[in-house]
Amino acid sequence: MLVFALTGCGQTASPGNASSNVTEQSKIQAASQADQLTKSRISKYKSKLSDYQIFQMPMGDLKPASEVIEYDLNTPLFSDYSQKQRLIKLPAGARINYKPQGPLDFPVGTIIAKTFYYSADLSNPASPRQLVETRIMEHQSDGWVGIPYLWNSDQSDAELAITGATVDVEWIHSDGKSRTNSHVVPNLNDCKRCHTDVKMHPLGPKAANLNRDIAIGDSHDNQLEHWNLAGLIDGLPELSEVPKLAVWNDQSTGSLDHRARAYLEVNCGHCHNPIGPARNSGLHLNIEETNPYHLGTFKIPVAAGKGTGGRLYGIVPGKPDESILEYRLRTTKSGEIMPEFGKSLVHDEGLALIRDWIAEMKPN
Repeated sequence: MLVFALTGCGQTASPGNASSNVTEQSKIQAASQADQLTKSRISKYKSKLSDYQIFQMPMGDLKPASEVIEYDLNTPLFSDYSQKQRLIKLPAGARINYKPQGPLDFPVGTIIAKTFYYSADLSNPASPRQLVETRIMEHQSDGWVGIPYLWNSDQSDAELAITGATVDVEWIHSDGKSRTNSHVVPNLNDCKRCHTDVKMHPLGPKAANLNRDIAIGDSHDNQLEHWNLAGLIDGLPELSEVPKLAVWNDQSTGSLDHRARAYLEVNCGHCHNPIGPARNSGLHLNIEETNPYHLGTFKIPVAAGKGTGGRLYGIVPGKPDESILEYRLRTTKSGEIMPEFGKSLVHDEGLALIRDWIAEMKPN
């Protein structure tokens, strides 16, 4: 059966025009459906950071609201020299369940917020700061979800940034020299790249990384013990039984090996572990790993390509300049830099730590 498509002015369109019209209508319909899908996704999330009520006003002061917990880590993730504030907001009356390994067990309804900012002068804690983004992790009934928020120019609030953003930043480094960078705010899907193995979850708040002293009023107390006394955590054993991660840049907290392993655990271990996104590489840099081969010693890479830097093994004991691990931390080339996401600058101090660690190793 022949069907005629009618055009304006009552004329019959040619078969070619009919096909063109159908194609155009399909594109419009597809675009409309995509737009509706985007709007539907956006409607699931709060449009402004202030909707979470995690800060006192003015928000730019970063003072936690009542009942919001500010926490700190022994060894944090390096993110291009940005500084971070970390907060936890628990549902009323809810408690955290202690776990010796992996992230603590946070109840459904928990909000974890991490705000990234750059101080104008790293050697002056009182210098002005530029708030860039706050990443929210929300424990919903069907699991964790990561949501990025971009701070506005007057630093009064942050808005949902579902597609991410890039923000130019500048600061005076600890060596007195001016540095610049383009800070990348992740999009909604980027959060899954680091926070997912079997399922999505937080990375930083693990017992070993939270086991540290913090300033509380005029005194210093253990952070986990303080939570325990405040009725915020269940199942916490004696502190002597809680694992403790070294502070990567504080020699008083552990040996060179302990500090280097802590650095690799936080910066690489979330992917390089037996169930992580990089498990197929066979390179396991999580703190629980004890096999020197899985840590990279004389290990040939599975599929590193140019990422080897022309080197043969992950780690050559005593020779950092021949070790692929050292190269991956040193390079800033796309497709070769490690970690591959959330970092665009070389962490000079972290690189020096890993070089010293490899240099101290004795060939077996």
